[in-house]
Amino acid sequence: MASAVETTIRTVVGKGLMTLANVNRRFLKAPVGGHPYLTGIHAPLQGEVTLTGTQLRVTGTIPAALRGRYLRNGPNPALPPNPASYHWFLGAGMVHGLAIADGAALWYHGRWVRGREACERLGEPLPPGPRLPRNDAPNTNVIGVAGRTFAIVEAGGFPVELAHDLSTIAHNKFDGTLANGYTAHPHLCPVTGERHAICYRADVTDHVWHTVMDGAGHIVREVPIAVRHGPSIHDCAITPDHVLVFDLPVTFSMGRLVAGYGFPYEWNPAHQARVGVLERGAPGDSIIWCDVDPCYVFHPANAFVDAEGRIIVDVCAHDRMFAASTYGPDSQAVPFERWTIDPAARTVDRMVIDARAQEFPRYDERRTGQPYRYAVTVALPQGEGQMMTIGDTRLYRHDLIAGTSAVRDFGPGRHPGEFVFVPRPGGDAEDDGWYLGLVVDMTDETTDFVILDAADFTGPPAATIHLPHRIPPGFHGNWVAD
Repeated sequence: MASAVETTIRTVVGKGLMTLANVNRRFLKAPVGGHPYLTGIHAPLQGEVTLTGTQLRVTGTIPAALRGRYLRNGPNPALPPNPASYHWFLGAGMVHGLAIADGAALWYHGRWVRGREACERLGEPLPPGPRLPRNDAPNTNVIGVAGRTFAIVEAGGFPVELAHDLSTIAHNKFDGTLANGYTAHPHLCPVTGERHAICYRADVTDHVWHTVMDGAGHIVREVPIAVRHGPSIHDCAITPDHVLVFDLPVTFSMGRLVAGYGFPYEWNPAHQARVGVLERGAPGDSIIWCDVDPCYVFHPANAFVDAEGRIIVDVCAHDRMFAASTYGPDSQAVPFERWTIDPAARTVDRMVIDARAQEFPRYDERRTGQPYRYAVTVALPQGEGQMMTIGDTRLYRHDLIAGTSAVRDFGPGRHPGEFVFVPRPGGDAEDDGWYLGLVVDMTDETTDFVILDAADFTGPPAATIHLPHRIPPGFHGNWVAD
């Protein structure tokens, strides 16, 4: 916990740096041809959307066992941003939700998370609760916790609680139990009911936190872990006994901040790439660091311990990140890999499962921390800057036991986002249930919510709910059962 003096110094220095950044921002040049994350498939929606009843056309049959809401969060600037300094990760969050019950689509809502930007646009007062002057409309994920809904983001941003209809209730640090910022990716342990996360703050460069939430949605552990350079740690992974810390060479950049760019992180070759192995309840200084070849991981799939006591984790491994682009991801290769971590030898062995570019891995989260069979990923266009536009039309499903991959292609102009697995009630197999996700159709700028039978991954959808507007590609979402 920072002292009052440290807090004062950071505040004064921070204000000075932001003043300089605001001056320099005026000299930045907008990208030629338009900003890639403000045009085309990424062009923001110009307002909130509500659809009900016959406005939600359905083909196929919605499984009667699906009762709940599919929720997806992503950036959607509410006010026109400066295209010279805008970064994809900065737009105000807009949560998209579909409510389903009794084999019917009840409603679709697209709602801005109420921070400064959305409230100014809509002429509304700010909701109550603690918030930051910036980064106050979480845009990365949305989760259900103990019967409540929270929009979440990393880098020090605070959670925002949403009502069932996705209207904003309050900026809420989990009822005051969160001392620092949160993450975009907590992981639920199916055994203990706890959610584990690795959290960082943009204004703290010498440590991150292992943060644990109990089943009631309250933080019960925030343990600091010493680091250098202020690494950006987007996600983590857990086993029954460990949490993995991906301390990789994307770090806070004072140069980019002072230059006026909105997202102050970049590739840092001087930062040692490593994976930390921390016992779940242990102090932060007991972490075991294992060096790995330089790369960057936004998203792991699952992790587990093998018979030899080594930790296995599957990841989408970018060869670099934010090395040149100030607008968004700029890697040249993103294979799906299996990492074998030996804490005793402090080594990480990397094996390519599939060399094709891909991201957003999801699996049956009932298997979190245990050996598992299937991981579904979103195909990315090959080549430099493949995430600059969501340009591929395929999903991959990897059978990690058989060593094979199935491909589902949605057809020309139809671009899928992250798909989540929902198990059939009473079922146990990893293919007994459904994959749910959004597919943007750029031939007519509409969006389909697609329900795939997991047992027939490449077959016809079980059902499709047709939305008459384009939902910009966002980041993450979840199925929240009623």
